[in-house]
Amino acid sequence: MDYQKVLGLGVAGNFAGHLEQAGEARDFANVKTAEKKAPKALFPFYLPQKKDSFLSEFPLSISSLAIPEDADRVQIEPEIGIVFKINYDGVFVSSIEPLWFGAYNDCSIRREGAKKISEKKNWGADSKGYSPVSITIDTLSEGGVLDNYRIASFLIRGEDCYEYGIDSAVRDYSYFHEDLMKWIVDRMNNQADEGPMENIHEYILACGKPEHCLISIGATRYTEFGEKNYLKKGDLSVVLAYSEKDYTPEQIKALVSEFRFADIKGSLLVQKAV
Repeated sequence: MDYQKVLGLGVAGNFAGHLEQAGEARDFANVKTAEKKAPKALFPFYLPQKKDSFLSEFPLSISSLAIPEDADRVQIEPEIGIVFKINYDGVFVSSIEPLWFGAYNDCSIRREGAKKISEKKNWGADSKGYSPVSITIDTLSEGGVLDNYRIASFLIRGEDCYEYGIDSAVRDYSYFHEDLMKWIVDRMNNQADEGPMENIHEYILACGKPEHCLISIGATRYTEFGEKNYLKKGDLSVVLAYSEKDYTPEQIKALVSEFRFADIKGSLLVQKAV
């Protein structure tokens, strides 16, 4: 697939505790949700064909992360990224169909004073990451292949390997399965431009009603190291989605620590900070 034609969206606040660790909970203090555990917002990170926006710059890379000269608080955000087919009823989205998933890095700048979520998300080429290895989704209903997967992330600095995000089961997302897809469709059609949120429906129309979207469904919580340490040039960012039928978290940590990336089954994303 040509990802330069794929709408890029992300889910904010879909893993308990992440926003608080990222220092962003206050940004959503006035955002009302249908229930307490619901995600806070859907945000854009890439808008194909909308040339009057900084979000039209293609941000995805499979190998590098560009660290801006004026930013010293850049963090890995380990997530699952899902590619959906978008179905329309006139100008509105009627449904989305999951096609495949992969390890995703929603790399973010902790930028004080940013008015919109997207201002922390896309600062140009190589500001995000999506694994070159995708895994077909049989169903996003309970019992599907994704239910067996976990998300892990690491920062490698020189010869030292640090766990960056807490190794987490995909099924532990606050919204998942049909609940997540219904919520995404609702936000695509009805989210207002207020506070940190943006009107996704207007963006979809401005992009010519894209056929597909890549949606990052939420970042996991950080380890103590990940919460307090930011990316530096030369670091390696490692995000992976692996089946708990194949590995334990301890086995994954050992493989990454030994740089045995080729021995890991699953969806792997390794990016060098430059």
